[in-house]
Amino acid sequence: MLSLRTRFTALLVISVVLVLVIAAFVTATLLRKPSEVAFDHALAEKAELAALLLRVDPSTAERLHIRIQQKPARKRIDQEATDSLLAEGRRQGYTSEVVVLESFNPHTKDIAVRLDGDRWAYLDAPDSGPFPILPLATYLTFVAIGMAGISIYVSNVMMRPLRILDETITKIRPDGIIPELPETGPVEVRTTAKAINRLATRLNAAVSSRMRMIAAAGHDMRTPMTRMRLRAEFVVDCDDKNSWLKDLDELDHIADSAIRLVREEVSPAAQEEVALDALLRSVTEEIRETELPVEQGTIAPVFVKGAPFALKRAIRNLVVNAATHGQGARVVLSRNGAEAVLAITDRGPGIPQDLLDRVFEPFFRVDQARRQLVPGAGLGLAISQEIIENHGGTIAIANRRDGGLLQTVRLPLCVAKRA
Repeated sequence: MLSLRTRFTALLVISVVLVLVIAAFVTATLLRKPSEVAFDHALAEKAELAALLLRVDPSTAERLHIRIQQKPARKRIDQEATDSLLAEGRRQGYTSEVVVLESFNPHTKDIAVRLDGDRWAYLDAPDSGPFPILPLATYLTFVAIGMAGISIYVSNVMMRPLRILDETITKIRPDGIIPELPETGPVEVRTTAKAINRLATRLNAAVSSRMRMIAAAGHDMRTPMTRMRLRAEFVVDCDDKNSWLKDLDELDHIADSAIRLVREEVSPAAQEEVALDALLRSVTEEIRETELPVEQGTIAPVFVKGAPFALKRAIRNLVVNAATHGQGARVVLSRNGAEAVLAITDRGPGIPQDLLDRVFEPFFRVDQARRQLVPGAGLGLAISQEIIENHGGTIAIANRRDGGLLQTVRLPLCVAKRA
């Protein structure tokens, strides 16, 4: 699809060319050469006047440098032009006998008029000449090139605010922060930059506020958890006490993860070299502790650049999704060129083909296909997709031929670890 800038430039150029075509037509109409009939009329009139004058006063021929000679040879006579000239003269009532001679000069037409006996007066007259199509076409071509250049420049100037919007969108960081634009240039550009900067300030403030709220929630959870831990110490039953402490450790881990996730989101420098194979083994062990079936296949040692807690959260969501809805998950990690490829398969009923494109929508559930009532808000896949794409990777979900789903995650390897 053509961009607005390209379409606007094409519209300007087409308009200029159309105006030039109309101007060329008008110019050709105004500068067109006289018709052959009008030219023959002028020659016949000149021949008649010369014959009358020279018959009355033969000495005029010498003063006007008119040659008086015998009748021209037949081979010099242009018979077609002569017939046309005589016919026009007869229509005007002229009686002079005149012939048109073939001339060596393409821009003149020689005629001979009979005076009396064998005396003929030789006259020359400028020819109408060809229409100057080549000079006119050359002139209009240069005008068209100049106007097209001006049109392209004007369209670039007028489309500059839209280019700023496009460039701004491409510069948005994975964490949603919009960089500040320089407010320089023409009035339209400065106005656009100011509007985008105001919008960026409000959006950046909203993102930062959201991050602070998440971090504050994780921090505030620690106070009641500390009180609960103290109370758990007074539980007499050792089994209950251990269960309480284990759950509190899990809550403390969740709170700490929330704070670290916020830190990774707001600080790109928090990204580091992550051993994806070790992270995947850690995820599978944690999920097994919740008694969900997870099987490890071949796991190749690979390193990616990213935020470890965010990546762990994304992979955990995908594996939990397969283990919970797919009657068990199997994970395989391999290398394919400059990419790390994580394949997660399950043995579930799969997803209807017409719903596969919607699986990454927030709050989307396929309960009718899974035939299970599993708690959850339907955000796991959407969160995983956002995290993986923010790390420069891709995620795809497809039905397997022998049943179940195949979730494929591709992440770029660290440059230092590709060799």
